[in-house]
Amino acid sequence: MGMPLSAFAAAMMPFIMGNAPSGDLSAATSATESALSSAGFQVVGKYSPESGTNVIVVTNDQLKSLAGNSENGGFGAMQRVAVVNNGGSMQVSYTNPTYQFNAYRMKGDISSVQASMEKALGNTKQFGAKKGLEADDLREYHYMFAMPYFDDEDELAEYGSYDEAVKAVEAGLAANRGGAKKVYRIDIPGKKMTVFGVGLAHKDGSDKNILTKLKSENPHAAHFPYEILVSGDEVLALNGKFRIAINWPSLSMAGEGSFMSIMSAPDHITEALTAVAKNQDVAANEF
Repeated sequence: MGMPLSAFAAAMMPFIMGNAPSGDLSAATSATESALSSAGFQVVGKYSPESGTNVIVVTNDQLKSLAGNSENGGFGAMQRVAVVNNGGSMQVSYTNPTYQFNAYRMKGDISSVQASMEKALGNTKQFGAKKGLEADDLREYHYMFAMPYFDDEDELAEYGSYDEAVKAVEAGLAANRGGAKKVYRIDIPGKKMTVFGVGLAHKDGSDKNILTKLKSENPHAAHFPYEILVSGDEVLALNGKFRIAINWPSLSMAGEGSFMSIMSAPDHITEALTAVAKNQDVAANEF
């Protein structure tokens, strides 16, 4: 089963803007959840990375099945939806399923997930990049020379077994190691694979800091939360630089609101996720 050719031909951006919901943030969030549930998605978690912003995370059987088809596919087992109060008007935006599917080198056919998300929330435009990226570029994506690829993931910890690894991450989240907060857990059927969503508040790696520094015309809040993936006996995370760049591919290297403005964020993200994975406090900063 390949992907339909149309999915390969079109250039894509990281996020999709849905139809504008009515009501205040709370009403808009409830309506968005209902629309997702009606479209066959299961809401696995939600949280607020900063005030005026709610993130809803969903999955379905198709996403879980696709996740199980490819190496570290668990990173793509969910879609993230942001409901944002943008100066008094509510906006709903979400991760572009086909973009994410290609960025995470997944196998199979994502088109039914794409159609269900668009049916549930609408699709008024794609955004998040100056120009779209094509599937083959996304599958080999790196921001620039010497920057990480998808498979340069961070190995956070290793345990004697899958069960031990999952227990350690659960314990680390329960103890709020590194200031981290559990948003969701998704188990991939038939695989020793579990993905956790983690809200971060550690130093420059905090969700709030990144949203504040990387101001965009359209909210990138559906970038959050980050993932910790247990695959077999290993605990992994996407490299922070890759995970940020894939959702801000047009970010400039220097100047205000650039990669330089969040230079220490990737290390602080790794520190917090490692503390969770090892169920230990954040190690003293070596830098």
